[in-house]
Parts: sequence; structure tokens; C-alpha cells
Amino acid sequence: MKIHEYQAKQIFARYGVPIPRGYPATTVDEAEAAAKKLATETGGPVVVVKAQIHAGGRGKGGGVKVAKGGAPEARELAQKILGMQLITHQTGPEGQKVRRLYIEQGLDIARELYLGAVVDRDRRRIAFMVSTEGGVEIEKVAAETPEKILTVHVDPAVGFAAYQARELAFRLGLGQNKVTLASFVKLLAALYEVVTREDCSLCEINPLVLTKAGAVVALDAKVNLDDNAEFRHPEWRDLEDKDEEDPVELEAKAAGLNYVSLDGNVGCLVNGAGLAMATMDIIKHFGKDHGVAPANFLDVGGGANQEQVTKAFKMILKSPKVKAIFVNIFGGIMKCDVIANGVVAAAKELGLKVPLVVRLEGTNVELGRKILSESGLAIKAASTMADGAQKVVAAVTA
Repeated sequence: MKIHEYQAKQIFARYGVPIPRGYPATTVDEAEAAAKKLATETGGPVVVVKAQIHAGGRGKGGGVKVAKGGAPEARELAQKILGMQLITHQTGPEGQKVRRLYIEQGLDIARELYLGAVVDRDRRRIAFMVSTEGGVEIEKVAAETPEKILTVHVDPAVGFAAYQARELAFRLGLGQNKVTLASFVKLLAALYEVVTREDCSLCEINPLVLTKAGAVVALDAKVNLDDNAEFRHPEWRDLEDKDEEDPVELEAKAAGLNYVSLDGNVGCLVNGAGLAMATMDIIKHFGKDHGVAPANFLDVGGGANQEQVTKAFKMILKSPKVKAIFVNIFGGIMKCDVIANGVVAAAKELGLKVPLVVRLEGTNVELGRKILSESGLAIKAASTMADGAQKVVAAVTA
């Protein structure tokens, strides 16, 4: 689950991570009022107008602008940024519409650093990464100069140790000033609390800045929350921005289905995440030379009922990109006849206009095949997963 920068900074502030003053805004008037308020509070007219979307690289895309002229200039910039289709390396070519802004005080910056905390699944520990290359894409640094990224892992039985923070500080060249060193150590300890208590899968500050006064401040904030821990955090519902999410994915979540939209043209309805991944791989394998690829990841799970299967099928058919559908079911807990009834109900209700390939195996498979064969629908039966993938590719390219 992704959240906006201003929301991440509100979380940071609760744990004592130093952040600049700032206020969110959804209108031009609110942006101007925020700039005036900041000028009064900080004693300086310089503010930064930041677009708020769930993607990085906003500055390069024109979504972050400095207003040195105070509130009037902030208003002009807000007018330009609000409503724009912001395109970054993370949004794709279609971009993302800007509906929210964050108006933040300007700082006197001496240095820009990178600081990130992620879950290292191989080591089963939280990994802190730092680099002197702040303000640039960390992926680029990792690819071109990986030696500039320093990493320490935190033993969960011991917790984050101050010596680890001091080690990173000295390697970043922050050990000369005792006040700066102490601030950096305190910031990293606070960030570890954020990651563990808030169940973050990613917590990134890029850039982490050192001001000319020697203060260490989180100038940016990117936080991803692990939605597996959603049951522990009812307050997360208030952080959701449905305008930033795929409406079909939201509908699937409400129906208890696992769905991710992709860019291909074959709709997939599968039970089990592993089988769903294998199904997408085999479609990609047979379709790579024909422009055929999966249009979605859809796992209906082992306990889905006919209503959920019907909803899943409707979601697939909503996409205009879908030129064919591949239903791949291995019935264990999930019975093949339940899938068959759901597919038939949805196809008849919506009017099936694209080829449908179905491969059924497992519990009640003969009953499931009978339901499909007697449905009156133009269904192509497949004996194996590979056979089904070949048939669906042929259907798209026919």
C-alpha cells in the first residue's frame, strides 16, 4: 500500500524524524494560504510546491517547483501543477493526474544524501542503505556505482544499535560535527521505529539533507506499507487515496480477490497464486513472437464461491484490451463445477464477445466440463496448460 509524501511525513513527525514544515492542499487557494502561513512561521518567503502522486521522479517530471517569491508565486505554480498529467519513470507514458499538493518550507541545503530502509527477505532482516548520492535515482546509483551504497542489517533480536548508525555516519563524512552525528544517530533510530511499528515494506528518504546550520532533515519521504499487516492498522483506511489506485483492483480487493492489471491482451482467471504466475509465464512464452501477453494477474483463491468467480470474470471483460480469455483451474479446495457455473453466469450476463479457452483439472472436473459443454457458449477446451496457452495465443492472432 502506497501513501503520499505528506502522509509519510506526518508518520515521521510522530516518531521524531525531523521534517520541514509543510501543509497539504487540494486547491489553489489552499496552496496560497499554506505559503502565507509558512512565511509567517519560518520567517522566510521561500516555499516548495510539490505534486502528490504515488510515484517517484516527480521533480524531473515538473511536479516539484521552488517559489522564491512567496505566496503569489506559489499560487501561480499551484495553478500549473494541479490537474496536470504528471509523467515520471514510475507512472508510465500515460502519467498520473495531480489532485493534491504539498506546500513546504524551503531549506538552506549544504549536502544531499540518500537513506532507505527495506525488508531484506534473503537475510530476514531490516536493511538500512545510505549513499552520498542523494537526490538522484538510487536504482541508477546501484547500477553504475554500487560501491557508493553502504548497507547494514539489523538483528531483530537486538534491535537497531547506535554503533551501526555511527558507522554509517562516519562513512558518509558526518562524524566531524558532534551535533550532526548525534542528530543522524537519533534519526536512524527513529526511522527503525517507523519501519517496525508501522509495518513498512519500504521507507525511503531521498534526499536526506544536511542544512548549512548542521541539521539533518528528511526533505522527501516515500513509504510503502505492507498490506499483509492491514488487520493491525485500521487507521490505514484514512490514508488510502482511491484516485491513485486502479478501480478494478479496488473492486477486486472488496470482493476478496487478488487482481493486478497488466498491459497485455489475454485475460487470465486462475486459482492459486503459483499457478497464476505459471499461467502468465506460459502465455508470454508462446505469445512473445505474436504480441500476445497476459492482461492481468487474477487469483480467485481456493475458497472462492460462484459469486466471486462471476465478479472476477466481469472484471476481466471490463478491459477493452482483452482479446481472449484463458481460464486455468486445478481443482483442489476449489471445485471445477463452481468455476464453470461462475464463468457461464458471467459470460451470459455480459455477453461473451471474445474467444474463451478453458482448462479444468481436479475436483468435480467432469461435472465442470459438462456445465461448460452444455452452456451453449463457444468455449475451446484445453487438455493441458501448454495446450491452453497455445490455443489462446492462436485465438488472439487469428
